[in-house]
Amino acid sequence: MKAARLYGPGDLRVEDIAAPGIPDAGWVKLRVDAAGICGSDLHNFRTGQWISRSPSTAGHELTGTVTAIGEGVDTVAVGDRVVADSRFWCGDCAQCRAGKRHLCTSLGFVGEICDGGFAEQALLPARLLHVIDAALDERVAAMAEPLAVALHAVRRLPKTAGCVLVVGCGPIGGLAALLLSRTFAGTVLVADRNQGRCARVARVTGATIVDLSRDAIAAATANAPLLAAVEATGSIAAFNQLLGVLDSGGTVAMVGIFHGRLDIDPNTLVEREIALLGCHAFADELPDAVRMLGELSEPLLALIDREIGLDDVPAAYERLLAGQSDGLKTIIRMRQPAEHG
Repeated sequence: MKAARLYGPGDLRVEDIAAPGIPDAGWVKLRVDAAGICGSDLHNFRTGQWISRSPSTAGHELTGTVTAIGEGVDTVAVGDRVVADSRFWCGDCAQCRAGKRHLCTSLGFVGEICDGGFAEQALLPARLLHVIDAALDERVAAMAEPLAVALHAVRRLPKTAGCVLVVGCGPIGGLAALLLSRTFAGTVLVADRNQGRCARVARVTGATIVDLSRDAIAAATANAPLLAAVEATGSIAAFNQLLGVLDSGGTVAMVGIFHGRLDIDPNTLVEREIALLGCHAFADELPDAVRMLGELSEPLLALIDREIGLDDVPAAYERLLAGQSDGLKTIIRMRQPAEHG
């Protein structure tokens, strides 16, 4: 079968490998239907930060159809359509026992600890799989995992009046804006240096586009304070600009993957009572995200950047790293649309 495999930083190869065999006890074999390219995939390709074995088949945002089950599996059946939880947790540490699997002391991810979804077939633990509606568009289903990440970040924010600002209209920021547009009572603002992508997010969600200058934020928040923000860029410069425009008493949900280290005066946080909340993956939001997929199908499809095949993955990485995208998500489809329905 064909798979996109990461050998090291900057070394991603699409090649033919042996198809997986009979799944072990507790595991399931899938025909992968679609998968999404994530910002963390790009970060790992660029830096090698999370490469724990080489080669490994990348891809933790995936949906597929069950083709075989291992001994003891009773949560899914052959023929079920499923989406995968990206988190590979131990189940034994104090965090896992407390239900905080996203904070597992030995947490890894699909596509790292085990082979992921950038392949025609995959083997995954049954515990990671959630059954979805058989009629759901596979492109929408492939966005369940990043939707759960965005939902976790949004839920970390305090319920406050006024304005909320999403900095970064990539996959997580854009999905956070979509969720906020449906749940937040005040004004949703979005900012991104990629004007095309920001415009698409604003068009789909109804958010207001701003830049991070003091004058622009002051004008946009003239009638209500800016007390909540989602930082989804991973940019030190953007984060510092955000701190400069956030009102005192504000909260930032930090979900971007940063390149570099922060250099801020902690007195800024103390004297202005600014709260910074780290948002890692998701806690128990994936089932909720799966339930939302049907009602969000139209805007999710409108936010897709491109649909590609496995052979196109390396070029897509280069394009996305160069910022050449006006949508949120590049979706890998394993079969041509004509083969469906």
